[in-house]
Amino acid sequence: MNRISALALCLLLAPGVAAAQATGTKVAFGAIKADPTLPVEVTADTLDVNQSDGSAEFKGNVLVGQGEMRLSAKRVLVIYNQDNSGVERLEAVGDVVLVNGPDAAQAERADYSIGSGVIVMTGDVLLTQGPNALTSDKMTVNLTTGTANMAGRVKTILQADDNE
Repeated sequence: MNRISALALCLLLAPGVAAAQATGTKVAFGAIKADPTLPVEVTADTLDVNQSDGSAEFKGNVLVGQGEMRLSAKRVLVIYNQDNSGVERLEAVGDVVLVNGPDAAQAERADYSIGSGVIVMTGDVLLTQGPNALTSDKMTVNLTTGTANMAGRVKTILQADDNE
């Protein structure tokens, strides 16, 4: 089921759903709070290493783990720092999914700057937090603070309180 179908299904099945549209919104993203200083583990079907530019391209069923956080994608480019002593950033492309605890986010692309602990997800972003769902063009997640900012035709689906 694609993201649009999943969101439409949420709209049809969820009783008492409130929807809001905006150009940008801040989101509490506490469950995707992670420690960017932890080691990064990457598994994939194939790996191509480029010694000249200090990068490694993982392809096919790529899974990136850092602590309890998981990121999956069709392809992930790992860019090492100047002296090749550590990972500087990750560029994930194709059916990107970021999960930690009950929160999950999907997008077409994610750029993760390890040093700052910031992940920028773009392209049909879908964030689910329990029964709530949010969509946008772009989401910036700060793993250190556990917060996110969504921008570009943000649509929010919030469950109404059943205590009437």
